[in-house]
Amino acid sequence: MKILVVDDELVSRKKMETILDKLGRCTGVATGAQALAVFSGAIEKGRGFGLVTLDISLPDMRGTEVLSRLREIEEENNVREDGKVKILMVTSHAEQETVLLSIVGGCDDYIIKPFSKETMDEKIRKIGL
Repeated sequence: MKILVVDDELVSRKKMETILDKLGRCTGVATGAQALAVFSGAIEKGRGFGLVTLDISLPDMRGTEVLSRLREIEEENNVREDGKVKILMVTSHAEQETVLLSIVGGCDDYIIKPFSKETMDEKIRKIGL
């Protein structure tokens, strides 16, 4: 499985990649624009991602904007419902409004920083991976 890890904090990104490495090949990016480019390119080549972890706070755009755009890219490319990427939003604060926006926007679940390997394993099981 291909995994896209989107987080502007290098330490958090590397920690997530290390935890998820057992599930597949991780690609890490630091901005929303990079995430959209990599995601779109993968879908166009017919090799989409199975999982995206997406930080809510990015330097160039809100994670909720990136989430909406990822789902739009899937729609534009006629990705079937059962083929859509699983998306875990990652946040350092459990703001109810942001979490709600993420869920309405199409994320599968969310993780609050700091996170542990056990928390990630639980979330991965919960979303069916």
